[in-house]
Amino acid sequence: MTTRLGTSSDKDETPSVAGANGAGAASLNGHSVAALTAKPAIDTHAAKLIDAEQAMRLRVVPYAIEKGRLLVAMLDAGDLAASDEVSITTGKSVRRVGAPSEILRQMLREAYGTTAAEVAARLGSGSKDESGESLANLETVDADELHRMAEQPTLINLVNLLIVEAVRSRTSDIHIEPFENQLKVKYRVDGVLYDQSPPPKHLQPAITSRVKIMAGMNIAERYVPQDGHITLRFEGRKVDIRVSTVPTIYGESVVMRILDKESINLDLVSLGMDERDRNSMERLIGLPHGMVLVTGPTGSGKTTTLYAALSKLYDPRKKIITIEDPVEYELSGVNQIPVNAKRGLTFATGLRSILRQDPDVIMVGEIRDAETADIAVRSALTGHLLFSTLHTNDAAAAVGRLLDMDVEPFLLSSVLEGVLAQRLGRRVCEHCRVWEAMPQTLMNRLAPDERAMFKDGKQARGLGCEKCDDTGHRGRIGFFEVLTVNTAMRAAIGQRMSAQALVKSAGPTHVTMRHDGIEKASRGLTLVDDVLRVTQDAEEG
Repeated sequence: MTTRLGTSSDKDETPSVAGANGAGAASLNGHSVAALTAKPAIDTHAAKLIDAEQAMRLRVVPYAIEKGRLLVAMLDAGDLAASDEVSITTGKSVRRVGAPSEILRQMLREAYGTTAAEVAARLGSGSKDESGESLANLETVDADELHRMAEQPTLINLVNLLIVEAVRSRTSDIHIEPFENQLKVKYRVDGVLYDQSPPPKHLQPAITSRVKIMAGMNIAERYVPQDGHITLRFEGRKVDIRVSTVPTIYGESVVMRILDKESINLDLVSLGMDERDRNSMERLIGLPHGMVLVTGPTGSGKTTTLYAALSKLYDPRKKIITIEDPVEYELSGVNQIPVNAKRGLTFATGLRSILRQDPDVIMVGEIRDAETADIAVRSALTGHLLFSTLHTNDAAAAVGRLLDMDVEPFLLSSVLEGVLAQRLGRRVCEHCRVWEAMPQTLMNRLAPDERAMFKDGKQARGLGCEKCDDTGHRGRIGFFEVLTVNTAMRAAIGQRMSAQALVKSAGPTHVTMRHDGIEKASRGLTLVDDVLRVTQDAEEG
């Protein structure tokens, strides 16, 4: 079942025209409509006629009362259902005024502030049972009581707002972590966790149960890990959320991975890949058969890169099939199979079946075991172009990992065409970027040729602005290392030579992830600290 968080416009009617300050002429369905061209002054009394959750959900802000009518800024001035709901809630007639998304976002922030924190604070007062004991001890709460708590309207609003604010702030993961005297909520933005205002500890069982109900999980089962899925309609677009719970000594830890298809660009340029690496990848993508691997730790963007490759590769004359755990984004024209281990559908069994589907291109979400590795290699040998991922520190280590899985060296040297290793760093906000002298301690960590890339010893830093929510960063950028298999390298693989020997056989033009990252830092695209931090294991490997 799809949950709606946001606005939609299902009706068509001539909207009212508001003669408010800051409003200019606009058009909707051929009719004249008032539209804000600048953020107006907000009457606090008017804004407080509806609560923060309703304003966020409907994407509206009541901002003035004029001649007894409520002026309401709306993202979609033709959304009659939203204006009717505001009218019923406030008991006032409504004049609708269109507002661009940026102006409305500013008005929401000014009028309602940290909305999830406010809702949590209201829920926090007087929410203990008659004995004064906290409800956080899940062992004393039965399933019916959890259902009752999770269905409270204000509690539902709180959980909805946690998710809405996370999606709006470009959060990739929401962490709800129980501790002895505190329930922590953290958002991971651009790879870094940020603490949010924590809800009261006694709301823990209700919040956890509400998330589990939304994800279709068993709220009565609290002592084994569970996985679930939530689909939201947010501001007219689909947002998928993967939910995972694990039991800890103070209750269940909940992590929600937000998969917002609208927020990613599936092309190699948007991922931050330079022309040098794009040319290498495009050559690998254009091969008729063989194996191409993408390596890196969890959260390094491997799947997104493979999706970008498949999007570039798509041709209606080709049969493209993937098997993934789970399917993160739906790709148009691509047959995507989700792993279902409970029913016996693993990477290995699924890959065997894929080969009977007459594919041209195959993507295996991850090579985890010897059986999958063996089938993948043989698939590439029989005329298929196969993409997959591995968890290794750098590109050359992928060869050793496959050999450890008992893949025959002569087979691997025949089918492996290239390996891409990658990491992600924070992208410096271009709106508040400044150049400043690099600290000497940081300069000392760079090699002489790396220091030479920085003009006058200066590095870029974001000061923090409205565009980046005062963090100094907006988005992430990839650091890449492409290892293209040549004749010398095939001989080295066949002889089980070391990773260092493989890199040497790549020749002097080979560029490591660290060097790629330092180049981007010298151009002001990312931070030197981020490059050194995320590529450290690769250098050690």
